[in-house]
Amino acid sequence: MKYAAVFFAAAFGLAAHASEPANNTLSAAQQREGWRLLFDGKSTAGWHRYNEKTIGKAWAVDGDSLHLDTGNKKGGWQAPDCGDIVNDGVFANFDLKIDWKIAPAGNSGVMFYVQESPDHKYPWQTGIESQVLDNVAAEDAKFDKHRAGDLYDLIAGKPEAVRPAGEWNHLEIICDHGRLVEKLNGIVVVETTLWDDAWKKLIAGSKFRDMAGFGMFRSGKIALQDHGADVWFRNIMIRELK
Repeated sequence: MKYAAVFFAAAFGLAAHASEPANNTLSAAQQREGWRLLFDGKSTAGWHRYNEKTIGKAWAVDGDSLHLDTGNKKGGWQAPDCGDIVNDGVFANFDLKIDWKIAPAGNSGVMFYVQESPDHKYPWQTGIESQVLDNVAAEDAKFDKHRAGDLYDLIAGKPEAVRPAGEWNHLEIICDHGRLVEKLNGIVVVETTLWDDAWKKLIAGSKFRDMAGFGMFRSGKIALQDHGADVWFRNIMIRELK
């Protein structure tokens, strides 16, 4: 009986694993639910450098990931021939899922409600950022509201649910008519309401206080940050909410 149980458990595990879609693909159920991929796993199609039409050479497909390859060189706040990238789409109410992995001591971010305009040099001047960070060795890990899973400089994500540098994390951001829920590795780390007086107070107490319109846009683009560190993204998918 013991051997039969072990065999059954192993077989069940293989079956469960086999039922999961491959990276950067959608299951039939996900397609019925309205999910669509923002990264096809093969190219950088659908992405461009902020305020430009092309994408920097440092962003490239690496295996099944969209990888910011800095060449392991330090000294710049952004990688050479790179910069933040944004998706071509514009979204208002949505459920966004994305896997990310950061290099040791690395820093990056996933931003949403980003506005592209010559009036703004960087996407974080308009878009809200979910921090991507090595919470052990990165410089920003010393600061409250700057750690992985935080809404950068606005709300500290609690509890901390990030995995170590070099390991994959699963991020989900749900923006549903002003109600924002952020999950990291399946754990709810942020719940808040956008655009109300309490939200405006958070902005007023942040580094974004003098950035016109920051955090108040009700639609915009998804952006991935170049903060000068190697970072990988995959399984980037979105479902628009009615």
